[in-house]
Amino acid sequence: MKRLFEFFNKKEKVNMTKEAPGRFGVAKNIMEGAMMATAIEMGQMVNVYAAGTDTSSVTKPLDNLKTIVLAVIGAIGVIILAKNVMEFAQAYQQQDSSTMNSALKGIVAGVMMAGISSVLGILGF
Repeated sequence: MKRLFEFFNKKEKVNMTKEAPGRFGVAKNIMEGAMMATAIEMGQMVNVYAAGTDTSSVTKPLDNLKTIVLAVIGAIGVIILAKNVMEFAQAYQQQDSSTMNSALKGIVAGVMMAGISSVLGILGF
């Protein structure tokens, strides 16, 4: 605080034989003051009083939304899986290797989407 007090009460000596400390001297003083005030403000401590430890009122709607989104993704994954299994069977019957490759990729994607809720449950989400 002493330094801050000295800063605001300092007097600049003006040498009349040379240039006066024009606008740049004033701008420098303003910048020094702003930086000092910012440093003091950042050093202040603020007490935060939390309402309690029960967070279920905030997390329950988010958990419900997560459950719905995972169920929708899982259902779409099952549909994609079934579609690509049928595509693979048709491509195998016709001996079409490019369609088989595409169908296998779709099967993998469908399995991943269908099993995402199980994977996230194992991971702890």
